[in-house]
Amino acid sequence: MKTIETRLAAKDWPSITQELHDKGFVIVPDVLTQTECNHFIEAYNADDTYRKTISMQRYRFGLGEYKYFQYPLPDLITTLRENVYAQIAPVANQWMQELNIDKKFPAAHTAMKKLCQEHGQEKPTILILKYGEGGFNTLHQDLYGEIFFPMQMVFMLDQADEDYTGGEFVITEQIPRAQSKANVLKPNRGDMLLFTTNFRPIKGSRGYYRVSMKHGVSPLHSGNRHSLGIIFHDGLS
Repeated sequence: MKTIETRLAAKDWPSITQELHDKGFVIVPDVLTQTECNHFIEAYNADDTYRKTISMQRYRFGLGEYKYFQYPLPDLITTLRENVYAQIAPVANQWMQELNIDKKFPAAHTAMKKLCQEHGQEKPTILILKYGEGGFNTLHQDLYGEIFFPMQMVFMLDQADEDYTGGEFVITEQIPRAQSKANVLKPNRGDMLLFTTNFRPIKGSRGYYRVSMKHGVSPLHSGNRHSLGIIFHDGLS
């Protein structure tokens, strides 16, 4: 079986990053194997892996549950986080330039983690989410503190239309002085979805302007849905 590094290196990153830049999201197929997906699902109830469990209903985030991993992270997650960050950091910096934001992100994820630590953000924000029938996630943005990377990723751990129905991934765009646009996505098991954390640039007649974006999950009609969310910045709590 090919290693995760080999699988990632084989992807067409110029095309992936171009689509990410142009749309604010991109689906990259077949990154995780079924065995790797099953491992994360089976480890959901492990006692020594997570630092916090959140009931979505309690906080009016939706209906479902998610758990935050604690450091040290599983090796597979660390590898994904570091390798993918290095590929998409140039896109993040291009966005900053296009929107005239005085900010530049480091080229390596280790430096991004250090930047977070310098601002008191030391808690890992990697999480695994679980939804049952009727479960959903309200539209939101994952910021966690003053320092945040403008992109993140999620991996589908179950197969749509086999393990569950409904539960589509939804990304909305709030274009200034216009109605919101919804993008409804249905990645397959093992696919990686890269998407903006809170905004992206769009080119207009007078240069680039900023479009706010949020993401969530539509209600499940049946079955169970697990996903792995990997955020590149750490949090305050």
